[in-house]
Amino acid sequence: MPPPYPLERLSVTIDRAGAAGPTFVDILESLREAYRQIYGQDVNLADDAADGQWLAVQSQGFYDCNASIIAAYLSYSPSFAQGNGLSSLVKLNGLRRQTPSNSTAQVTLIGQAYTIVRNGVVADRFDNQWNLPAEVIIPASGEITVTVTAQNPGSIPAGVGSINRIVTLQPGWQTVTNRSPAIEGFPVESDATLRKRQAISTQLPAITPLLSIWAAVANVRGVGRTHVYQNDTQFYDDHGIPPHSIAVIVAGGDDYEIARMIAWKKNVGAGTFGSTEVIVYEPPSAPITINFFRLLETHIYVKIWIRALAGEGYHSGIAQLIVLAVNAYINTLEIGQHVYAAWVCSPASLTGDAATIATGRTQSELDRMKRTYVLDQILLGTDPDHIDQHEIDVPFNSAAATTIESIFIEVEGGDT
Repeated sequence: MPPPYPLERLSVTIDRAGAAGPTFVDILESLREAYRQIYGQDVNLADDAADGQWLAVQSQGFYDCNASIIAAYLSYSPSFAQGNGLSSLVKLNGLRRQTPSNSTAQVTLIGQAYTIVRNGVVADRFDNQWNLPAEVIIPASGEITVTVTAQNPGSIPAGVGSINRIVTLQPGWQTVTNRSPAIEGFPVESDATLRKRQAISTQLPAITPLLSIWAAVANVRGVGRTHVYQNDTQFYDDHGIPPHSIAVIVAGGDDYEIARMIAWKKNVGAGTFGSTEVIVYEPPSAPITINFFRLLETHIYVKIWIRALAGEGYHSGIAQLIVLAVNAYINTLEIGQHVYAAWVCSPASLTGDAATIATGRTQSELDRMKRTYVLDQILLGTDPDHIDQHEIDVPFNSAAATTIESIFIEVEGGDT
């Protein structure tokens, strides 16, 4: 039921419930009623009348001003602050928005013995350029492995063998290739990721060491997704973690800094488990060996069958939105979380946060689109030739990952 007009106030109200202001419609109706009380009830304030249009302009001004005040009020909370406001706010937690990092890769150079390669640059099959160390000397064996760094920051993938072209040709240097995938860098940290890291950071002084380790590792520069497991029993657990040990799974970041945080925060006498081994000389004591896991990826292939409904306006662009939504959903699953076809139904139906964020559409817009088709079946696989499973088990030290090229849609009927 609409409130009595004119309203008592058109400005924002701040109380225990937070900040709130009247809607544009309420502001407009309030001004119209106040206008009639001054100039008479027979005045023409229709939308196409001059006075009605002028009141609409004024109402928009009131509404925009209120919206700015509410946004400023909410910006004091990490849950609602955006952009520079969020970057400033998290400094209270000792955090900084992470700047982009560059992808790195191990490449093997082959050439004549004792050839000196200065300021070398190589390229991958997508023409991304990678810098070698300032000076590389090929040893007597004619082969050396070095680390190259992508010239452009952000996530630049490079599969095995894709970095294979010499850009700066030099006498004696013959070939280059990478025998292992690149370690991808990170783009500028998004607001959503920074909010999540801020929430974790409040656990740094946590009572439980597990949460404290998690928070400390998550705040190492360049670190992405993180997970911490513990086995406080006297037996090996289902993941193979030894008794009375922890296993930290982490993507990105410097090995030594990660190990140092684990050493500082773990319980005295607690063991660490993982495939990456680092000797830490801090805190001041005898050097200790810290083990942790680098995050692996379980690549997921998805096949979706949909049936376009006649006369409902289905078009091929909707299939592209489904692919974006499913891709975003799978790539945000937690470390060690299994993938179920039944769970993929939500983004494939253009429903939920993954769908709205990935497509840039509102849920109401997506609701209109999802009524144009019916989901018939979804199958998963880890091999493009065998997409025939309803669930994929993801190892505890891995995370599900996919690409838009790995999601296939079969459409029956409609304009495909």
